[in-house]
Amino acid sequence: MNQFVNATVFTGEEWLTNASVRIDNGRIQEISTAETFVDSSDPAVIDLNGDYLLPGFVDLQLYGGSDLFLNDQPTPETVRHIYDSHVRNGTTTLLPTIHSTSLAIMQQSMAAVQVVRNENPFGVPGIHIEGPYFNPIKRGAHSMAYVRTPAEGELEALFSTNADVIRILTLAPEILTPEQFNTIKRLKHTNTLLSLGHSNATFQQATAAFNDGMPLATHLYNAMRGYESREPGVVGAVFDHPSVRASIIADSYHCSPIAIRIAYRLLGERLFLISDALFANPPRPAFDLEQFIVHYEPDTNGPGRYVNNEGNLAGSSITLIDCVRIAVEQAGIPLTNALRMSSTIPAEIIGLGNQIGKIKPGYVANLVVADKALTTKGVWISGEKLV
Repeated sequence: MNQFVNATVFTGEEWLTNASVRIDNGRIQEISTAETFVDSSDPAVIDLNGDYLLPGFVDLQLYGGSDLFLNDQPTPETVRHIYDSHVRNGTTTLLPTIHSTSLAIMQQSMAAVQVVRNENPFGVPGIHIEGPYFNPIKRGAHSMAYVRTPAEGELEALFSTNADVIRILTLAPEILTPEQFNTIKRLKHTNTLLSLGHSNATFQQATAAFNDGMPLATHLYNAMRGYESREPGVVGAVFDHPSVRASIIADSYHCSPIAIRIAYRLLGERLFLISDALFANPPRPAFDLEQFIVHYEPDTNGPGRYVNNEGNLAGSSITLIDCVRIAVEQAGIPLTNALRMSSTIPAEIIGLGNQIGKIKPGYVANLVVADKALTTKGVWISGEKLV
C-alpha cells in the first residue's frame, strides 16, 4: 500500500489541493482532503510537497520508442520497448501505430501487440493502423509504394485474426467503394474505431462518412483537405459535425498554436492530443525503411521534428506531456482541459474511461507526479513506481 500526501491532485474532473491518495492492490482506494496524521518516516508515505499528481497520459498515436520502430521490427520486444520509452515521461497507456505497409507487416504487428496486450492490458490495449487505404494526394510522408485501395480478399484477411486488437483504423473513405466501406464495417471488431485521415474528401463526403460509422478524425489539419470558403473540406466537416472527435499534434510544427486554439474553441472536448512520435527519448537521428526515409531536424526554439527526403513532416520527437505543455504555454488552452485532452478523453474514446484516465476510487493507479512546469518527476504503474 502507498499513500501520496500533500498533493495537488487533478482527478480528471477537478483539482484538489493538500490532498492525499491511498493506493492498494494496484488500484486507487481513497482520495481525501481532510487533514490526517501520517508518519513521514513510513516508506509507503510519499510527500509530494504540493506537486501535481495526475492521471497517466493516454497516447492514441505513436510509432516508435527511443530506437525501435514497429513497422521495421513488428515483434513483442519492439512493442515493449515502445512502451518502456514513453512511460518514463508519463504515458502509461498507448496505441503503437504502424504507417502504410504490406498486409503481412500489418498482421505481424497486430500479433505482436496482441501478445503485449495480454501482458499489459491497460498499458497497451491495442494497435492503431494508420493506412494504407489513403488518398495518394494526401499521403504525406507515407510511401507511395504502399498507399492503395484494398486488394481482392485483403480486408477479409486483415480482420481474420486478432481483429479485436485494432483499436483505431485510419483511412480515407472517398477512395473506397461503398462495398469496401461496408465490408470494413461488417468485418471489424466492435473495439475498432474508424478514423478519417489522409483524405481529400469534400465536405459532403467527409460528413457522410462521419454519419456512417466514422467517429474520429486523425491529426486535424494535417494530411486532410483544408477549410476554404466555397469548399469547407474535411476540416470544415470536423468543425461542423456535432459529435466527431479529432486528434491533434501539439508539437509546434504540425499546426500553428493559433490553429490549435481555434480548434479547441470550436470543438472543446471533441479535441484530444496525440504525440505522433516517430522516436523519443532521445530522438533517433535518422531512419530508413525501404522508401520511408526520414531524418531528425533539431530546433533551438523547439523540440525538433522528423521530415522525409521530400521535406514533408513525417512525425514528432516528443511525448504526450510535451504536447500538454505546448498546448498550455503556446496555444493558451487551460491546463485542466489540456490534461483531460491527454488522459481522460482518450481513455473514454477507446472504451477504458471507467478504468484509467482519472484519479478516482476503483481506477487503476497509473499516476504521474509532475512539478508546476510540467516536468515529470515520477511515474507509477498499478501503484508501483517505475521512474
